[in-house]
Order: sequence, then structure tokens, then C-alpha cells
Amino acid sequence: MRTTADRIRYTVMFEALGLAMVLPGGRLLLGIRLVDMGVIGAGSSVVAVLWNYAFNRMFDRFVLWRRGSARKVLIDRVVHAVLFQVGLIVLLVPAIALYLGQGLRAAFLANISLTLFYLVYNFVFTWAYDIAFPIPFTGMDAEAAEAQGT
Repeated sequence: MRTTADRIRYTVMFEALGLAMVLPGGRLLLGIRLVDMGVIGAGSSVVAVLWNYAFNRMFDRFVLWRRGSARKVLIDRVVHAVLFQVGLIVLLVPAIALYLGQGLRAAFLANISLTLFYLVYNFVFTWAYDIAFPIPFTGMDAEAAEAQGT
């Protein structure tokens, strides 16, 4: 399992890089004023940081329970990326709609490109992060690896 410090590093890196790509891209693709895009980006980032920490902790515990190891296989990564984004949509779209004075459907449709970007970004970033900062073996991981002969 990852430590709290490692989860914080992951979250800060994920959000900083994501914002660096999304703010200028969102302005150009969605036609939202840069000030509004900044407010949405900052607010979304705060919500995403909290959701990221909580979701990743829950998901890692689920994977550990299911597999006996916190190390993820491809299907875990796909499910992780999709469920993370679905949760974020549920949390953010109503707030964005309210801020922009749009209906939920309009806000969701405007948000779809950001959602698709973050879906791919989440998958790639998490995989790269796991390579750069591997999950240390725990006693449970070692037992599972021994049982599998690895």
C-alpha cells in the first residue's frame, strides 16, 4: 500500500501537470473566458485533490483485498481511470453548471472533452507514476508473489 506522503506527492503532481495542460487547452477548445477557466480549474483542482486521495485509497484497498497485492494489472488501471472520472463528473458538473449559469446537460456536454482528456491522462499518469514510484512490497505482497512463484 502507498503511504500518505506518497499519495500526497501523486496528487500534487497529477493536479499540477493536469492544470498546466487544461487551462490553456480549455480556453481554446471550449471558448470559456480565461478568468472563468481559471476559477473552474482552481475549484475543480481542489475537489479533484480531495477526491483523488479518497478514491485512490479506497481503490487500492479494494485491489489489495481482491488480489492480495496493491499492484495493478491492466484491467485494474482501466477500471480505476473510468471510475475516478465518473466520480469527478458527479462532483463537478453541477458546480460548473451553476458557476457558468448553464443547465446540467449543457455543462456536461461542454465538459465532455475535458472528461475524455482526463480519462486518458489519469490512465497514463497513474501507470507512469507506478513505474517511477513503485509500490513497495508488503508482507501480503511478498506472500502473494511467493504463492505465484514470482
